[in-house]
Amino acid sequence: MSSPPNNSQPSGGDSNYKLGPGLTAIDGLLVGHHTLTERPTGCTVVLIPAGAVGGVEQRGGAPGSRELGLLDPVNSVQEVHGVVLAGGSAFGLDAASGAVRFLEEQGIGYDVKVAKVPIVVSAILFDLGVGNKPSVRPTADCGYRASQIASAQPMAEGNVGAGAGATVGKFGATGSAMKGGIGSASITTEDGLTVAAMVAVNAVGDIVDPYSGRIIAGARAADGRSMADARELIKGPPSQRAPRPTENTTIGVVATNARLTKIQATKLAQMGDDGFARAINPAHTPSDGDTLFALATGSWDGRPSMTRIGALGAEVVAEAILRAVEQAESIDGFPSATELGTTRAASQ
Repeated sequence: MSSPPNNSQPSGGDSNYKLGPGLTAIDGLLVGHHTLTERPTGCTVVLIPAGAVGGVEQRGGAPGSRELGLLDPVNSVQEVHGVVLAGGSAFGLDAASGAVRFLEEQGIGYDVKVAKVPIVVSAILFDLGVGNKPSVRPTADCGYRASQIASAQPMAEGNVGAGAGATVGKFGATGSAMKGGIGSASITTEDGLTVAAMVAVNAVGDIVDPYSGRIIAGARAADGRSMADARELIKGPPSQRAPRPTENTTIGVVATNARLTKIQATKLAQMGDDGFARAINPAHTPSDGDTLFALATGSWDGRPSMTRIGALGAEVVAEAILRAVEQAESIDGFPSATELGTTRAASQ
């Protein structure tokens, strides 16, 4: 379920940078997972003890979230101390309370003179149907435990935290989906700019390599191993498609060490969200609650170009999505891309 740092080039080849170890490549960001054992679900926490400027983009039609209003550039609070991604549908929003409690104990938060109030935003994905125990879902204790072990080490990927119960490819016939997961990627350029992403992938659609157009994971055909291709299912008769795709939503974080305003952080989230559309087909459907948070720590002293930062954001988001399914392991009823031999490495 874990993996070593990803030091491979993007699928497109000839770049003057390498993909790095993921979200924790940005100084000041700590990541922790807590995975429940009673059924596949869990939460993933990003802690920013020194605070970061935040933004958000939410394009899915069925979102579940907490504290998004304060990320609006017109609102007063300028810092975020934590982001929580969780399974469990709306029940999973409770995990953020655990991160708040942990941060308060550390004396971290927005100073209101009588207390320091941790600013923790959150989004959830729907995985209640995976594992046949819908009463098992992330709680405040889950968020607290993930916070306790959050670190700057390269994060585990695949079937951990918010990715534990994630599945993809639910546009086809019932029982044809595959295992999703959580993945991360980062880019550091020669002048020290770092842009990174972490995404929990639980999409209605297929996961597609944007460079080759190959489906890495998605709805399976009748033989159970080949890809049905949602792009073709959409064009075909309704009998080939799921009448109501459920158990969805892709959620994540895109971050940079550049110094950004809240308006610029919002633009980073908007441009980074293009990575969803590159690597998921279809994306942002009425059954998905797709949400992407943006964080800017400001530790890099270069002059930020939003065109450059946003473009790199979309690239690392897409790569994180691909890694989420390539690092995932099969669970009962949901084979992984590795099992079916559909990963990028298997095609080389």
